[in-house]
Amino acid sequence: MLIGEYKHILDTKKRLAIPVKFRRFFSQGAVITRGVDNCLVLYSLKEWEEIAGKLGKLPTSQVEARSFARVVLAGAMSVKFDRLGRILVPDYLKKYALLKKNAVIIGLYNRLEVWSEERWEVYRQRAEKNVDDLASKLGELGL
Repeated sequence: MLIGEYKHILDTKKRLAIPVKFRRFFSQGAVITRGVDNCLVLYSLKEWEEIAGKLGKLPTSQVEARSFARVVLAGAMSVKFDRLGRILVPDYLKKYALLKKNAVIIGLYNRLEVWSEERWEVYRQRAEKNVDDLASKLGELGL
C-alpha cells in the first residue's frame, strides 16, 4: 500500500528519487503520466495496464472521454529506476506539473502523485479547510 507524503528534490538532470519504502511496488516497471490538478501520477506496470485498458475502452463518440484518454495516454512514459531509486521526469511532464526543484510525492493507495511543492501546499491547504464538507459528501457515497 502506498501512503504518506514525502518531499524530494528534482535534480538538474530531471531525476526524482522515489522513497525507498515505495520502490518494491514498482519492481515490475512503472509508468508516469499526467494527472488531474496538474500533478503527475506514477503507476506500477500492473496498475497502469488496468487503467490504460479502461481508458482504451472509453467511448470515442464522447468528447470528454476522448480528451481525457488523449491527455493521460499520450502523456504516459515508461520509466526505469536507476540504482539510486531515481526516475527521469520527461520535459513535457515537468512542464505540465510546473516542477522546478522541490517536489512532493504522495502515496494514494495504488499510485503515487508527484506535485510541485508550491502547488501541493496550495491544494492541501484548500482541501484541509473543506475536510468536513468532503467527509460529508463521501458519507453520502457510503464511505
